[in-house]
Amino acid sequence: MCNLSNFYYIMEELDLIVESVKQDMDAAIKHLDHAFQRIRAGRASTSMVQDVMVEYYGALTPLNQVANVSIPDAMTISIQPWDRTAINAIEKAIINSNLGFAPSNNGENIILNVPPLTEERRRELAKQAKAETEDTKIVVRNARQNGLKELKKLDGVSEDLVKGIEADIQELTDKYVKACDDHLKVKDAEIMKV
Repeated sequence: MCNLSNFYYIMEELDLIVESVKQDMDAAIKHLDHAFQRIRAGRASTSMVQDVMVEYYGALTPLNQVANVSIPDAMTISIQPWDRTAINAIEKAIINSNLGFAPSNNGENIILNVPPLTEERRRELAKQAKAETEDTKIVVRNARQNGLKELKKLDGVSEDLVKGIEADIQELTDKYVKACDDHLKVKDAEIMKV
């Protein structure tokens, strides 16, 4: 009876290791998606300014918590602060965020004109997307390595069982690396589309 409970304990540990690896890889893909949202591809989008932090009453606050961000047309982002005294802080935060926008302020709201992408800028954005993808692949591979290390720490596990779990982890790794490449193809096509 003792062997059976030990077997179930080992199987549970193995499942936890595989699940942990999968969660880490899912998080890496989510991060890649978030990074891709920040890489603009020609059209105006509220996601272009979602990471802008505004110094508001001494605290760094996300832009969407101090202003209404909208897209009046395909090439314009409109930012209307709820508190007019924050307009200069918002403008400063946009300039400091290195998004490549020159904000224009009319006293009530800030307008960001999204310039059409030049061929050179498209290539830069494609390189940036490729770099983000490579970083994500590294995170996926590190998750694999961590899973394999945890596997090696377990005592009393048969070699066949370990090999099977190693194969499962490698299969997950291959799946997520392919997902990274697929995401890059879609983003690349979006960036290069004129």
